[in-house]
Amino acid sequence: MAAIDFPAYGSLYFDNVDIDSALKHSFTPGYVIGPHCGSTYWDCEAREPRYYTSAKPNRGPWFDPAAYCSALIDVGVSRLPPMDASVNEKPSFHGAVAEHIRLLNFGRDVASKLIEDPRIRKAAAPILLHHDLHMRNIYVLDEDPTTITSIIDWQSSSINPAFMHANDVPDFAAHIPTPDEHCQSEDLPAGDNAKLCNQAFIAGVRLLMPKLYATWELDDDVARFFEYCHRTYRDGAGILRQVLMDLANRWKELALAGSCPYPLPTSEERLAHGEEYKALEHAQELKKFVTSRLNTASDGWVPTDAWKETLENHKELYDEFLQNMSEEELKEVWPFDKPCSVVAV
Repeated sequence: MAAIDFPAYGSLYFDNVDIDSALKHSFTPGYVIGPHCGSTYWDCEAREPRYYTSAKPNRGPWFDPAAYCSALIDVGVSRLPPMDASVNEKPSFHGAVAEHIRLLNFGRDVASKLIEDPRIRKAAAPILLHHDLHMRNIYVLDEDPTTITSIIDWQSSSINPAFMHANDVPDFAAHIPTPDEHCQSEDLPAGDNAKLCNQAFIAGVRLLMPKLYATWELDDDVARFFEYCHRTYRDGAGILRQVLMDLANRWKELALAGSCPYPLPTSEERLAHGEEYKALEHAQELKKFVTSRLNTASDGWVPTDAWKETLENHKELYDEFLQNMSEEELKEVWPFDKPCSVVAV
């Protein structure tokens, strides 16, 4: 699947799909490439409404990396509420809407410069991969766990530039955590098994998925830009600001053409950013800790058979933190909704 050469970015459809013919690009008999079906491009996420007041939906298909990158910035803009709208409040360190707009405008300029670099264009080869290839989506035989019987959750699998998967590592191939790091799940392989899984994954990508392997040669700061450039209103303005600052500082070192469109901040701006970024990091560390303790996915996904127990644990953990923080302080950084009392059924 990853070896197929695609002429565009988007999603794969049967050729008789009932969508606007202008959005169908012929690929091979029986199939067309059409709009991207990933949730990133649609107003379908419970806590992330789209407003489309400043950017119209831009879901492809796209026929070159520059158009794809422009659509990523459009996604970031679509997440921003109107500046005068009354919407769910974000933490104070999240950044004002006007600052998000400013950073996204710079992000668009930086993206257009980056995508001209031959190294990045090489890493932009269209590739079709499973979007969420983790253990919970892989079924194996009870009597022989080395035999895969099925893989589920294909609905968001789409054709993206390979660099969008540069940092994707399945949980079964995750790096071995150091003793002071929190694992995301108790089900992660440990010790020698984890090391073998990681080595097998690297070898498999190198031999069987050269398009993806090429992205591992990209500098981390470049890969992080594409990962975060559309997520400012989800993560906080400070994340993209830090990514842009890192690129601006290293532009010449990275042998990128011309000058970075993002201007380096003044000492006062850098100081204010440092305080905001520290608060963002604290919130992210708390989220990692909470998801580890509750054994949930980062988006709060919980198996149905563990739902009641997780609710109870969530409330207990929240109350534990309340002993050292005010409720207003905790509300600003807590990664999930405030827990409610568990009702017996």
